[in-house]
Amino acid sequence: MTVSANTQAILLLTARFGKSDSGANKPLTPKEYGRFAEWLRFQSLTPERLLSGDLQELLQGWQDKTVTVERVGALLDRGSALALSMEKWLRAGLWVMTRSAPDYPRRLKQHLRSDSPAVLFGCGNRALLNSGGLAVIGSRKVSQDDLVYSSRIGEMASNAGVSIVSGGARGVDETAMLGALGSEGIAVGVLADSLLRACSSGKYRRALMENNLVLVSPFNPEAGFNTGNAMARNKYIYCLADAALAIHSGKKGGTWSGAQEDLKRGWVPLWVKQTDDPEGGNKALIAAGAMEAPSDIGAVSIETFFQVANEPSRSDEDLFSAAPSSVEVVPTEIGAPESHAPLADALTAVEEDRPVVSGGDLGAIVSDT
Repeated sequence: MTVSANTQAILLLTARFGKSDSGANKPLTPKEYGRFAEWLRFQSLTPERLLSGDLQELLQGWQDKTVTVERVGALLDRGSALALSMEKWLRAGLWVMTRSAPDYPRRLKQHLRSDSPAVLFGCGNRALLNSGGLAVIGSRKVSQDDLVYSSRIGEMASNAGVSIVSGGARGVDETAMLGALGSEGIAVGVLADSLLRACSSGKYRRALMENNLVLVSPFNPEAGFNTGNAMARNKYIYCLADAALAIHSGKKGGTWSGAQEDLKRGWVPLWVKQTDDPEGGNKALIAAGAMEAPSDIGAVSIETFFQVANEPSRSDEDLFSAAPSSVEVVPTEIGAPESHAPLADALTAVEEDRPVVSGGDLGAIVSDT
């Protein structure tokens, strides 16, 4: 894989490469980068332009309380760290995409607009990121019945040609994904940590080789577990899907907060399985507006989750006619306007990739900063 100079610049501004990335070296958050990228666009500048020339002169007129010129300079000066990390990641088979990539997930732009991740790391079939499907989420520690339910949902989605979108965490998430993959279905795993390790895991190897799986993360591929990252990635799981099913939730934690956020934002229809667990938060989520899913797996139909008030959110033909191996991908034209997300399109335009450079030239290019 090759990485463009523009992608390198975006990585330097937004990605973490080690524990020293704090203070002046703290990468820009999606909101911070959104403000900065929008300003660059109005100045007819692309991120790669910052890798050469006088930064003070290029950023003359830029004023922001948190994104200072000094901070931008410190981030761009991490060229050596980027070169070492990228060499390791690319050698391991990982890829990197920015919002300007034609196969960047359309749903993230539509739902999150400028809050969509500037960079995604991943391995596997990138086309699956635009396949939609059913998000299946739940707690790590659940009953055996809930695990059986999760696995069966994965199998049923596979039989219907519907992708399972989940977080890959132990428990409900992983079980649903493996249920789909074990039935030759397709899955999208949005990981909060350890992407590099997951991409070499034996449990995913066959699915990755057969293009039935994509694992993706907006965080450093080598990052360990972090509660903040785990909470932050929840929205990406929902926004990559067409509907969501929470099989088990506590009354706090990641599943709970993610479901609450979806109910508030209205990204996708949320179904919640009823539970007898007195410690579960399922009943509260249903009371808050989620739809109740059958607790008996024998009464479940995948089609049910894509219907609201008896009206399908997408046609049956769109959802169930395509086999897993023939997922249709409609790339978003780089820089093309979309009425639902003008700011996201503006950021896509400013991030448009320039001529590609080989990984072997990576160190030389980023060292210019």
